[in-house]
Amino acid sequence: MSEPANQLAHMQRAAAVKVMIFDVDGVLTDGSLTYGPDGEATKTFNVLDGLGIQLLQKSGVATAIISARQSPIVVRRAADLGIMHVHQGIHDKRVAFAKLLEATGVSAAQCGYIGDDVIDLPLLLQVGFAVTVPTGHPEVQYRAHYVTKAGGGRGAVREVCDLVMRAQGTYDAALAPYFA
Repeated sequence: MSEPANQLAHMQRAAAVKVMIFDVDGVLTDGSLTYGPDGEATKTFNVLDGLGIQLLQKSGVATAIISARQSPIVVRRAADLGIMHVHQGIHDKRVAFAKLLEATGVSAAQCGYIGDDVIDLPLLLQVGFAVTVPTGHPEVQYRAHYVTKAGGGRGAVREVCDLVMRAQGTYDAALAPYFA
């Protein structure tokens, strides 16, 4: 597919998104895990991504996290951002996805998902808008509808949030308060 046709295709997919779902490690973070002296893992999140999620929510798109790892840090970050649907510690992400679809009442085709590894493939193959990051596993990149320019934990989530808002015609209104 030519680049303009490919761009049109992913914009059409993004326009249909009612729920945007995020993996954590490698997407909301750069994928690094740092262990403290007591064995606790720490993660670093990007503030641009955080504001992008909040703007996306204000534009009417619900957000969710589905992660195979369990972390209290993710619960805290989700609470800070107002992400209502958080599913962690579930290695078969299809289970969490089914619960999310039931809770939100949307179809898989109305969801977007951004993941980076083969554990994410079952969801990426079901959603209407499948996204990965430049460091995503080759099998994931091959099957994604869109590969971000920015890396995980480095603005990839913001890029996707902005793209969805642009595709849905809500981007200018979301940013308008900052130009007043």
